[in-house]
Amino acid sequence: MTVRVRDLARRLARHAEAVCRHYLPNGRRQGRYWLVGDIHNTPGRSLYVRLTGPESGPGAAGHWTDAATGEHGDLLDLIAGNCCHDNLRAACDEARRFLSLPQEEVVAPRPPAARRGSAEAARRLFRAGRPILGTPAEAYLRARGITARLDWPCLRFHPTLWYRDEVRGQRMEWPGLLAAVTDLDGRITGVHRTWLDREKPQKAPLPDPRRALGRLLGNGVRFGCAERVMVAGEGIETILALKSMLPDMPMVAALSANHLAALEFPPTLRRLYVAIDRDAAGFAAAERLHARGRLSGIDVRDLLPVRGDFNEDVCQLHYDNWRTRASY
Repeated sequence: MTVRVRDLARRLARHAEAVCRHYLPNGRRQGRYWLVGDIHNTPGRSLYVRLTGPESGPGAAGHWTDAATGEHGDLLDLIAGNCCHDNLRAACDEARRFLSLPQEEVVAPRPPAARRGSAEAARRLFRAGRPILGTPAEAYLRARGITARLDWPCLRFHPTLWYRDEVRGQRMEWPGLLAAVTDLDGRITGVHRTWLDREKPQKAPLPDPRRALGRLLGNGVRFGCAERVMVAGEGIETILALKSMLPDMPMVAALSANHLAALEFPPTLRRLYVAIDRDAAGFAAAERLHARGRLSGIDVRDLLPVRGDFNEDVCQLHYDNWRTRASY
Protein backbone atom coordinates (compact mmCIF):
# COMPACT_ATOMS: atom_id res chain seq x y z
CA MET A 1 0.00 0.00 0.00
CA THR A 2 1.24 3.49 -0.85
CA VAL A 3 1.09 6.15 1.86
CA ARG A 4 1.00 9.74 0.66
CA VAL A 5 3.12 12.39 2.34
CA ARG A 6 0.00 14.28 3.44
CA ASP A 7 -1.46 11.15 5.07
CA LEU A 8 1.81 10.47 6.88
CA ALA A 9 1.83 14.02 8.31
CA ARG A 10 -1.78 13.56 9.47
CA ARG A 11 -0.93 10.31 11.22
CA LEU A 12 1.86 12.08 13.07
CA ALA A 13 -0.52 14.91 14.04
CA ARG A 14 -2.85 12.41 15.73
CA HIS A 15 0.04 11.67 18.10
CA ALA A 16 1.42 15.21 18.29
CA GLU A 17 2.30 15.16 21.98
CA ALA A 18 4.01 11.77 21.69
CA VAL A 19 6.04 13.10 18.74
CA CYS A 20 7.09 16.13 20.80
CA ARG A 21 8.01 14.05 23.86
CA HIS A 22 10.14 11.76 21.68
CA TYR A 23 11.95 14.32 19.50
CA LEU A 24 11.78 17.41 21.76
CA PRO A 25 12.11 16.01 25.32
CA ASN A 26 13.66 19.24 26.63
CA GLY A 27 10.34 21.00 26.06
CA ARG A 28 7.14 20.94 28.06
CA ARG A 29 3.41 21.15 27.52
CA GLN A 30 1.62 24.44 28.17
CA GLY A 31 -2.11 24.35 27.45
CA ARG A 32 -2.64 23.35 23.81
CA TYR A 33 1.04 23.79 22.89
CA TRP A 34 4.40 22.10 23.35
CA LEU A 35 7.10 24.73 24.00
CA VAL A 36 10.83 24.25 23.42
CA GLY A 37 13.82 26.35 22.34
CA ASP A 38 14.13 25.21 18.73
CA ILE A 39 13.74 22.28 16.35
CA HIS A 40 17.00 20.78 17.64
CA ASN A 41 15.58 20.33 21.17
CA THR A 42 17.37 23.26 22.79
CA PRO A 43 15.72 24.22 26.11
CA GLY A 44 13.59 27.37 25.82
CA ARG A 45 10.19 28.66 24.66
CA SER A 46 10.67 30.03 21.14
CA LEU A 47 9.25 27.08 19.24
CA TYR A 48 5.64 26.05 19.85
CA VAL A 49 3.75 23.06 18.46
CA ARG A 50 -0.05 22.80 18.38
CA LEU A 51 -1.07 19.59 20.14
CA THR A 52 -4.79 19.69 19.35
CA GLY A 53 -6.92 20.84 16.45
CA PRO A 54 -8.32 19.63 13.13
CA GLU A 55 -6.38 17.30 10.86
CA SER A 56 -5.72 20.01 8.28
CA GLY A 57 -6.18 23.69 7.59
CA PRO A 58 -5.86 26.63 10.00
CA GLY A 59 -5.05 25.60 13.57
CA ALA A 60 -4.32 21.99 12.63
CA ALA A 61 -2.68 19.77 15.21
CA GLY A 62 1.03 19.29 14.59
CA HIS A 63 1.67 22.71 13.05
CA TRP A 64 4.62 24.46 14.64
CA THR A 65 6.36 27.83 14.49
CA ASP A 66 9.77 28.96 15.73
CA ALA A 67 9.16 32.52 16.95
CA ALA A 68 12.90 33.30 16.90
CA THR A 69 13.56 32.36 13.27
CA GLY A 70 10.14 32.38 11.60
CA GLU A 71 10.52 28.72 10.55
CA HIS A 72 7.31 26.71 10.51
CA GLY A 73 5.81 23.50 9.19
CA ASP A 74 4.13 20.23 10.13
CA LEU A 75 5.48 17.33 12.18
CA LEU A 76 7.13 15.74 9.16
CA ASP A 77 9.12 18.97 8.70
CA LEU A 78 9.92 18.94 12.42
CA ILE A 79 11.27 15.38 12.25
CA ALA A 80 13.33 16.25 9.16
CA GLY A 81 14.94 19.22 10.90
CA ASN A 82 15.39 17.49 14.25
CA CYS A 83 17.08 14.47 12.67
CA CYS A 84 19.00 16.62 10.12
CA HIS A 85 17.49 14.80 7.15
CA ASP A 86 18.11 16.68 3.91
CA ASN A 87 15.51 14.88 1.78
CA LEU A 88 11.85 13.90 2.00
CA ARG A 89 12.45 10.16 1.74
CA ALA A 90 14.69 10.04 4.82
CA ALA A 91 12.22 12.07 6.88
CA CYS A 92 9.35 9.79 5.84
CA ASP A 93 11.37 6.69 6.72
CA GLU A 94 12.03 8.14 10.18
CA ALA A 95 8.34 9.00 10.62
CA ARG A 96 7.36 5.42 9.70
CA ARG A 97 9.78 4.05 12.26
CA PHE A 98 8.19 6.26 14.91
CA LEU A 99 4.66 5.20 13.88
CA SER A 100 5.68 1.52 13.55
CA LEU A 101 4.59 1.50 9.90
CA PRO A 102 6.24 -0.65 7.20
CA GLN A 103 8.74 1.12 5.00
CA GLU A 104 6.82 2.04 1.84
CA GLU A 105 7.14 4.19 -1.20
CA VAL A 106 5.96 7.77 -0.70
CA VAL A 107 4.01 9.42 -3.49
CA ALA A 108 3.79 13.20 -3.28
CA PRO A 109 0.31 14.38 -4.29
CA ARG A 110 -0.10 16.60 -7.33
CA PRO A 111 -1.46 19.94 -6.11
CA PRO A 112 -4.92 20.73 -7.51
CA ALA A 113 -5.69 23.99 -9.25
CA ALA A 114 -6.07 26.79 -6.69
CA ARG A 115 -9.56 28.24 -6.33
CA ARG A 116 -9.72 31.94 -7.14
CA GLY A 117 -9.44 34.06 -3.99
CA SER A 118 -8.39 31.10 -1.83
CA ALA A 119 -5.50 30.89 0.62
CA GLU A 120 -3.71 28.54 -1.78
CA ALA A 121 -4.07 31.10 -4.58
CA ALA A 122 -2.53 33.67 -2.22
CA ARG A 123 0.40 31.38 -1.43
CA ARG A 124 1.11 30.74 -5.11
CA LEU A 125 0.94 34.44 -5.92
CA PHE A 126 3.35 35.30 -3.12
CA ARG A 127 5.81 32.64 -4.23
CA ALA A 128 5.83 34.28 -7.68
CA GLY A 129 7.25 37.50 -6.21
CA ARG A 130 10.83 38.38 -5.42
CA PRO A 131 12.61 40.28 -2.59
CA ILE A 132 11.81 43.99 -2.68
CA LEU A 133 15.28 45.49 -2.20
CA GLY A 134 16.24 47.49 -5.28
CA THR A 135 12.72 47.36 -6.73
CA PRO A 136 9.91 49.93 -7.14
CA ALA A 137 8.33 48.44 -4.01
CA GLU A 138 11.30 49.56 -1.93
CA ALA A 139 11.24 52.99 -3.60
CA TYR A 140 7.55 53.36 -2.76
CA LEU A 141 8.04 52.56 0.93
CA ARG A 142 11.08 54.85 1.21
CA ALA A 143 9.02 57.65 -0.35
CA ARG A 144 6.54 57.12 2.49
CA GLY A 145 9.24 58.18 4.96
CA ILE A 146 10.02 54.64 6.09
CA THR A 147 13.63 54.10 7.13
CA ALA A 148 13.23 50.64 8.68
CA ARG A 149 14.85 47.57 7.15
CA LEU A 150 12.74 46.15 4.34
CA ASP A 151 14.29 42.73 3.73
CA TRP A 152 11.45 41.03 5.59
CA PRO A 153 10.35 37.57 4.36
CA CYS A 154 6.73 38.79 4.41
CA LEU A 155 7.37 41.41 1.68
CA ARG A 156 7.87 40.76 -2.05
CA PHE A 157 7.70 42.60 -5.34
CA HIS A 158 5.85 41.47 -8.46
CA PRO A 159 6.71 43.30 -11.72
CA THR A 160 3.49 42.37 -13.56
CA LEU A 161 0.68 42.02 -11.06
CA TRP A 162 -2.75 41.61 -12.66
CA TYR A 163 -5.39 44.20 -11.77
CA ARG A 164 -9.03 43.66 -12.65
CA ASP A 165 -11.19 46.76 -13.16
CA GLU A 166 -14.57 45.44 -11.99
CA VAL A 167 -16.49 48.39 -13.46
CA ARG A 168 -15.00 48.22 -16.96
CA GLY A 169 -14.35 44.50 -16.94
CA GLN A 170 -10.72 45.05 -17.95
CA ARG A 171 -7.52 43.32 -16.85
CA MET A 172 -4.20 45.13 -16.86
CA GLU A 173 -0.68 44.68 -15.51
CA TRP A 174 1.00 46.95 -12.96
CA PRO A 175 4.00 46.45 -10.69
CA GLY A 176 2.98 45.64 -7.13
CA LEU A 177 4.01 45.19 -3.52
CA LEU A 178 3.00 41.82 -2.05
CA ALA A 179 2.66 41.24 1.70
CA ALA A 180 2.12 37.75 3.07
CA VAL A 181 -0.63 37.32 5.67
CA THR A 182 0.22 34.48 8.07
CA ASP A 183 -1.42 32.70 10.99
CA LEU A 184 0.22 31.90 14.34
CA ASP A 185 1.79 28.79 12.81
CA GLY A 186 3.53 30.92 10.17
CA ARG A 187 1.38 29.49 7.36
CA ILE A 188 0.46 31.94 4.60
CA THR A 189 -3.32 32.35 4.60
CA GLY A 190 -3.61 35.42 2.38
CA VAL A 191 -1.75 38.13 0.53
CA HIS A 192 -2.17 41.91 0.46
CA ARG A 193 -1.50 43.66 -2.86
CA THR A 194 -0.54 47.31 -3.40
CA TRP A 195 -0.38 48.26 -7.08
CA LEU A 196 2.36 50.79 -7.87
CA ASP A 197 2.83 53.51 -10.46
CA ARG A 198 5.13 52.53 -13.32
CA GLU A 199 7.09 55.79 -13.23
CA LYS A 200 6.82 57.33 -9.74
CA PRO A 201 7.28 55.93 -6.20
CA GLN A 202 3.58 56.06 -5.37
CA LYS A 203 0.44 53.95 -5.64
CA ALA A 204 -0.89 53.27 -9.12
CA PRO A 205 -3.62 55.61 -10.40
CA LEU A 206 -6.35 53.00 -9.97
CA PRO A 207 -9.77 53.20 -8.30
CA ASP A 208 -8.76 50.59 -5.72
CA PRO A 209 -4.94 50.21 -5.63
CA ARG A 210 -5.00 48.00 -2.52
CA ARG A 211 -6.69 44.62 -2.29
CA ALA A 212 -6.30 41.44 -0.29
CA LEU A 213 -7.20 37.85 -1.01
CA GLY A 214 -7.29 34.70 1.07
CA ARG A 215 -8.19 34.23 4.74
CA LEU A 216 -7.37 37.36 6.73
CA LEU A 217 -9.48 37.22 9.91
CA GLY A 218 -7.30 36.71 12.99
CA ASN A 219 -4.10 36.81 10.94
CA GLY A 220 -1.70 39.54 9.81
CA VAL A 221 1.48 40.65 8.08
CA ARG A 222 4.22 39.91 10.63
CA PHE A 223 7.46 41.85 11.09
CA GLY A 224 9.47 39.86 13.58
CA CYS A 225 8.31 36.95 15.72
CA ALA A 226 6.44 37.90 18.88
CA GLU A 227 6.89 36.17 22.20
CA ARG A 228 5.91 38.24 25.26
CA VAL A 229 5.53 41.73 23.74
CA MET A 230 4.13 42.88 20.39
CA VAL A 231 2.79 45.96 18.56
CA ALA A 232 -0.33 45.57 16.39
CA GLY A 233 -1.85 48.08 13.97
CA GLU A 234 -3.87 48.30 10.78
CA GLY A 235 -1.75 49.28 7.77
CA ILE A 236 1.57 47.96 6.51
CA GLU A 237 2.97 51.49 6.15
CA THR A 238 1.79 52.34 9.67
CA ILE A 239 3.63 49.39 11.16
CA LEU A 240 6.77 49.99 9.09
CA ALA A 241 6.75 53.64 10.24
CA LEU A 242 6.82 52.40 13.84
CA LYS A 243 9.52 49.89 12.88
CA SER A 244 11.59 52.89 11.79
CA MET A 245 11.46 54.11 15.39
CA LEU A 246 11.39 50.77 17.25
CA PRO A 247 13.40 48.38 15.03
CA ASP A 248 13.66 45.54 17.56
CA MET A 249 9.97 45.38 18.50
CA PRO A 250 7.93 42.54 16.91
CA MET A 251 4.92 43.96 15.06
CA VAL A 252 1.94 42.85 13.00
CA ALA A 253 -0.29 44.67 10.51
CA ALA A 254 -3.86 43.37 10.53
CA LEU A 255 -4.79 45.37 7.36
CA SER A 256 -8.08 46.83 8.65
CA ALA A 257 -9.76 47.91 11.87
CA ASN A 258 -12.14 44.94 11.85
CA HIS A 259 -9.31 42.49 11.35
CA LEU A 260 -7.23 44.23 14.04
CA ALA A 261 -10.05 43.77 16.56
CA ALA A 262 -10.10 40.02 15.77
CA LEU A 263 -6.31 39.48 15.75
CA GLU A 264 -5.26 36.16 17.29
CA PHE A 265 -2.83 36.44 20.21
CA PRO A 266 0.37 34.35 20.28
CA PRO A 267 0.22 31.86 23.18
CA THR A 268 3.23 33.46 24.90
CA LEU A 269 2.02 37.08 24.59
CA ARG A 270 1.83 39.11 27.80
CA ARG A 271 1.74 42.74 26.58
CA LEU A 272 0.18 44.21 23.44
CA TYR A 273 0.67 47.77 22.19
CA VAL A 274 -2.10 48.90 19.84
CA ALA A 275 -1.10 51.46 17.18
CA ILE A 276 -4.43 53.26 16.84
CA ASP A 277 -5.63 55.02 13.69
CA ARG A 278 -7.38 58.26 14.68
CA ASP A 279 -10.88 57.41 13.48
CA ALA A 280 -13.98 55.77 14.91
CA ALA A 281 -13.09 52.33 13.56
CA GLY A 282 -9.56 52.55 14.96
CA PHE A 283 -10.74 53.46 18.47
CA ALA A 284 -13.39 50.72 18.35
CA ALA A 285 -10.76 48.11 17.39
CA ALA A 286 -8.54 49.21 20.30
CA GLU A 287 -11.47 48.97 22.71
CA ARG A 288 -12.19 45.44 21.52
CA LEU A 289 -8.55 44.42 21.97
CA HIS A 290 -8.55 45.81 25.52
CA ALA A 291 -11.60 43.69 26.34
CA ARG A 292 -10.09 40.55 24.81
CA GLY A 293 -6.78 41.23 26.53
CA ARG A 294 -8.41 41.38 29.95
CA LEU A 295 -10.00 37.97 29.35
CA SER A 296 -6.65 36.49 28.22
CA GLY A 297 -4.47 38.03 30.92
CA ILE A 298 -2.68 40.32 28.43
CA ASP A 299 -1.74 43.90 29.30
CA VAL A 300 -3.02 46.02 26.37
CA ARG A 301 -1.73 49.58 25.96
CA ASP A 302 -2.42 52.25 23.33
CA LEU A 303 -0.06 54.06 20.98
CA LEU A 304 -1.79 57.18 19.65
CA PRO A 305 -0.42 59.14 16.66
CA VAL A 306 -0.40 62.92 16.42
CA ARG A 307 -2.19 62.90 13.05
CA GLY A 308 -4.30 60.24 11.36
CA ASP A 309 -1.85 57.34 11.70
CA PHE A 310 1.83 56.80 12.40
CA ASN A 311 2.86 56.79 8.75
CA GLU A 312 1.24 60.19 8.33
CA ASP A 313 3.21 61.34 11.39
CA VAL A 314 6.50 60.14 9.88
CA CYS A 315 5.73 61.79 6.54
CA GLN A 316 4.70 65.17 7.96
CA LEU A 317 6.51 65.56 11.29
CA HIS A 318 10.21 65.73 12.06
CA TYR A 319 11.39 62.65 13.99
CA ASP A 320 12.18 64.53 17.24
CA ASN A 321 8.89 66.43 17.06
CA TRP A 322 7.01 63.18 16.49
CA ARG A 323 8.56 61.52 19.54
CA THR A 324 7.73 64.53 21.67
CA ARG A 325 4.09 64.79 20.62
CA ALA A 326 3.04 61.15 20.12
CA SER A 327 0.98 59.67 22.96
CA TYR A 328 1.90 56.33 24.63
